[in-house]
Amino acid sequence: MSLVAELRRRNVFRVAAAYLVVGWLLTEVLTTILPTLGAPEWTARAVILVFAFGFIPAVVFSWFYELTPEGIKREYEVQRDESVTAGTAKKLDYVTVAAVVIGIFFIAFFSAQTSDDDAPPAAVSNASVAVLPFVNMSDNAENEYFSDGLTETLLHMLAQIPELKVAARTSSFAFKGQNRTVIEIAQLLGVAHILEGSVQRSGDRVRITAQLIRADDGFHVWSETFDRTFDDIFGIQDEIAEKVGSALSVSLLGTTTDSLIAGVTTESSDAYDLYLMALKERSTFSYGGLRAAEDLLKGALTIDPDFLDAKVELAIVYAHQVETGLMDQHDAYTQIMAITSQVLEARPNDVDARAMRLFTEKAYLAEQADPEEMFDLVEQLEDIVAEYPAKYQPRVLLSRALQGLQRLDRSLEIQQEALERDPFNPRILYEIGSIYAALGQVEEAQESLNRSLEIEPLQPNAYAILAGLSLQVGDGVDYLQQFLKAIEVDPKDHELAGMVANFLYNLKLIEEGDDFRDRVMAIAPTSEIAYQVELSRAINAGDTEAGLASARRAIEDDIDDRRFSYGGAVEYLLRDAARRGTVEEEASYIEQHAPGIFDIEASAPPGKYRAAQMAAFDAWYVSLSHDELLNRLEQFGKIAAAYGFDPQENPRLLFRVLALQGDVEGAIKVALENFADDSPLQYAGWRETLAQAQYQEIVADPRVRAVLRSWEEQEAEIRDEVRTYLADLYAAT
Repeated sequence: MSLVAELRRRNVFRVAAAYLVVGWLLTEVLTTILPTLGAPEWTARAVILVFAFGFIPAVVFSWFYELTPEGIKREYEVQRDESVTAGTAKKLDYVTVAAVVIGIFFIAFFSAQTSDDDAPPAAVSNASVAVLPFVNMSDNAENEYFSDGLTETLLHMLAQIPELKVAARTSSFAFKGQNRTVIEIAQLLGVAHILEGSVQRSGDRVRITAQLIRADDGFHVWSETFDRTFDDIFGIQDEIAEKVGSALSVSLLGTTTDSLIAGVTTESSDAYDLYLMALKERSTFSYGGLRAAEDLLKGALTIDPDFLDAKVELAIVYAHQVETGLMDQHDAYTQIMAITSQVLEARPNDVDARAMRLFTEKAYLAEQADPEEMFDLVEQLEDIVAEYPAKYQPRVLLSRALQGLQRLDRSLEIQQEALERDPFNPRILYEIGSIYAALGQVEEAQESLNRSLEIEPLQPNAYAILAGLSLQVGDGVDYLQQFLKAIEVDPKDHELAGMVANFLYNLKLIEEGDDFRDRVMAIAPTSEIAYQVELSRAINAGDTEAGLASARRAIEDDIDDRRFSYGGAVEYLLRDAARRGTVEEEASYIEQHAPGIFDIEASAPPGKYRAAQMAAFDAWYVSLSHDELLNRLEQFGKIAAAYGFDPQENPRLLFRVLALQGDVEGAIKVALENFADDSPLQYAGWRETLAQAQYQEIVADPRVRAVLRSWEEQEAEIRDEVRTYLADLYAAT
């Protein structure tokens, strides 16, 4: 018998084929599954090597041994007429075919899964990299600001290489502390390389290790360890950044980049440290964090007055302080314009400073006299975003301007474009969630906000918006739970406690609300929210004298209109006056402290005066002629239209306008179509509002009365649920 025939008889060829197919299948399965289980990258290569080295022994084994019903025997021990090699051959054929079929199905299934879930883009540029946060290996956890700062520096510098795609900082930092492989992270970020490293400090020595890894196979393209003294932290960062940047340029682009290094604009390590700390404090946009960031940045600028990056960051912090209520808008805009002017004088091409300057200047002018400035602002910011699509600060300012003009759909598009570039940025996800909330798309808003919180849990504003969404679905307990999370994250923000107090007061839970009122008074007794909480308590406790005293204090102290604090005081005073028939006397008292407040034709009144004028319509309904009332409504409509605001698109405002105009049937239709199925939690103070004269015929309608009875029942049920929840919570603590 020839050698080939004997090889066939002993199933050597079939064993080889079966081994290769089964080995291929197991290799595919294991190398796919092991990384998802958190196994080290070397395990996949080890699997391949094991199967490769096992091939020759398997073939040799099939030559010398035969599988029989009695077990494995040496080939010469089996009589030819007793051999079962023919049956074994069929079994091997079945195994081989089955393995091929299973392998095809596995590959098809896995390909479908990766394309549906976290697949990378179809084409990933080789000249692309993500810089992961360098790991702080020091015993002192406080040194983490240095490791994060080094990462920030590298990102800042590498992003300046035109040919190199660098994953956004926020998306890279989203994987901090996660047990994900380099391959997974690279796929999620759509990059071909990962730069990672570690920082370890011992005494006055620091060791920093950096390594560039090719994502598809885990191969180390470049690595280096730096041992230095810790005397000059900033010098260390600068030196390492230069070497890493140069090495990356050579490794990824095949060229050197002598002009690459343009780091932060200070040579003071102390100023830079404070700057890094400020970035960390500002990252969650909390009340306490923004205040700390301001102090740290001012400290950095005291050390180095020419630190331009710190100036830009301070301007950004001021803008966020306006949103949080830490700073008056006029004061903030004045400061921002001065700061950005200094930056642009020294660095004319600073995109962030240019966008900030443009936004504050146009918004200030729009508030003062010319609403057309807002349309011009949007147009110019659109141009900046088109020219610098990867810069987020101009984009978020454009989004804000669009929201001010009620162009929420376009604002959402702007943020979604940013998310495509930076898919793990909690800030962008937060912004998208807040826009969805404004659009009334509850599920989409909740999904986006919860994704944001998964990446960055320390966001009090995200919890606050989720709480507002709970009101829309009538869940008072979840409202409290979300706000308590926000308070835990940001205990220095007195407004959070104030909003909870107002919520409880509106449910007539006076004692429970007092607990949160006390927190406000302990933290910020002269804040706008403190005035508002006092007035809310008086209204819901039925204490008219206390309410009048509280509202008059707000007028006499000329508080800002944060969260309608000033306008609410004017509204309460005028509503009480309308009931007493003393509107002229009360209006005169208010005008003594705020001259021109009710001049609806004024070209540039303070913003809070416009809010007060809107609140005054309840009193004007009973004190002015119908023609004069309609004239003032028309004037207000023109003002709203000038800012691109259409009352027809806002059911609440439309309902109010129709009631003031005397269109009872029209107002009833709007109410039944838009409010009948809503939770009463969405309409704080609805009883006081509907008690006004213009709504009497509307409320008397049987259809409307049925809705209000339903609201009463819902509110009573929610009141009991909230009271029980708080009682259980206090008992547990």
